[in-house]
Amino acid sequence: MNEENRYVQPKNAKEAMELIQKLFNQYRNAPLTAELLQYHNNLIMRLQTDIKQAAEEEHNKALLADLHDMTELMRRWTTIRLSGRPFTGKMRHFHFVANNGQKFKRQVHKMGGSSAHRASRH
Repeated sequence: MNEENRYVQPKNAKEAMELIQKLFNQYRNAPLTAELLQYHNNLIMRLQTDIKQAAEEEHNKALLADLHDMTELMRRWTTIRLSGRPFTGKMRHFHFVANNGQKFKRQVHKMGGSSAHRASRH
């Protein structure tokens, strides 16, 4: 196996952020160990250095704002987990989403008949 092809090479800053978001969501509820904390801090450092530099080179202000929010969320995760509390949520579109934040759209299906025979479709 070629050493250069061993790691995933993102093509731009957004792709790198999506990859880190995916990794973060995989380990966010894992037991806190020294190795995990070191790995997490390494990801934060990558966000603040080369990924931020790539986003600045792309001149994408929205991506820079998302990058800032993502970095702050990952720092809050460290504080929450070090205090022994569970992290109740995940990262979606580079922002925090609470576990109970997903809602289903409900539309009443009106069938011919009285209102007692209405069906709810999700």
